[in-house]
Amino acid sequence: MLPLRVIRTRLGRKSIGPRPILQAQARGFSSAKSSSSASTFSKATRYIVITSAAVSTPYLWWLLASSTRDQVPRLQSPPAEHLVVEPGPSKDDVTRIISQAAYFFQVRSVAGVSRYDGTQLASNGPCEDRFTHGKFPSPWNDGKHLSQVIPTASKPVPDEAIQHAIQKAFVNLDDSIIKTAADASQSEEPLQDKLKKLAVAYAGSCALLSVYDPVTSNLHVACTGDSRAVLGQKSNDKWEAIPLSVDQTGDNQEEVARLSKEHPGEDNIIKGGRVLGMMVSRAFGDARWKWPLELQQNFVQRFYGTAPLTPTEDFQTPPYLTAEPVVTTTKIDPSKPSFLILASDGLWYTLSNQHDLVGKWVESPTAGKRSNILPEPTYGPFDFGQFWQGVSWKFVEGRTTIQDDNVAVHLVRNALGGNHHELIAG
Repeated sequence: MLPLRVIRTRLGRKSIGPRPILQAQARGFSSAKSSSSASTFSKATRYIVITSAAVSTPYLWWLLASSTRDQVPRLQSPPAEHLVVEPGPSKDDVTRIISQAAYFFQVRSVAGVSRYDGTQLASNGPCEDRFTHGKFPSPWNDGKHLSQVIPTASKPVPDEAIQHAIQKAFVNLDDSIIKTAADASQSEEPLQDKLKKLAVAYAGSCALLSVYDPVTSNLHVACTGDSRAVLGQKSNDKWEAIPLSVDQTGDNQEEVARLSKEHPGEDNIIKGGRVLGMMVSRAFGDARWKWPLELQQNFVQRFYGTAPLTPTEDFQTPPYLTAEPVVTTTKIDPSKPSFLILASDGLWYTLSNQHDLVGKWVESPTAGKRSNILPEPTYGPFDFGQFWQGVSWKFVEGRTTIQDDNVAVHLVRNALGGNHHELIAG
């Protein structure tokens, strides 16, 4: 009984209840009779009371302690009578949004290249675009790579060989994506690992690559899909736009002819400028346009894969998409000022190849100097219904503004609305 007595002593000194209460309870039970049996009953009852108090003490302490540790937010603001909505993006907010992914690199060790700028603006979340940039290391300290280069070191590598190497790299990567997923489905890997590899194959992407050789001044551009490369060169005090890629879609007659040759007799492949519903005719991944129908149906049952394309009778001889790029090679004249624009389809929805926004940025004294921004015109109230009343949602020369120190941000701003704040902020 010693533990109970120790607890009783502690209870008398703790704040879980005034000491007189416990004493009163003990006296109430023990004062009913003065006989020895009553005394025994009183002692037993006293210990029962103390035992009960001891058992409940941790629970009471938890209740008291938890009230001070509660992390649930307290709602103290009274309900508003009217909905309170924060105002839309200000001009500074717009600049912050379109600039938050911007970057700029000064180039000093590559002849013919002085700088490059970039940015990205997500059309959905998370942003699906990726951009890899840099210069390739020299192979002189790598025996394996050096042995591959030595046979060609005595003479220039033909442009055709470079183009073939780029095409092979694109195709090998796509084969790896598609084949890895298909092989994984038959492996002993855990389900979650198989699903991750299948997800990569079901997804799709376009790609645009540029490789500049400072020794030959040759610019190689490879395109798979509808991203676009445009070269700007200044000649006779005028900027000239030279497209280095062509959008590979169902509206491209060369692509239509290629698909008709590869799939003779399948007249329903291309409808409305789309390849079995797909806008582009070349892409990485997009396995539903590449895997046999039977394999896709198997994946639907085993992995809840995406349903095959419909109608299935039009799906006869896959693959219908390829990742093989169209590669062009252009000789750059070092004596002429030049620039290269690489952009995904979102930018080209509103801009055309001929808009010389970069040329204006290069020659403008206000470029990169926000304190020198020219006054902007005043526009009346705006809503998207005005697109049906003659207001263009595409780039308009009159909305041109030059205020950003990053030329890629400059392109994005003007593509979205330029100096028309409501249009770009909306």
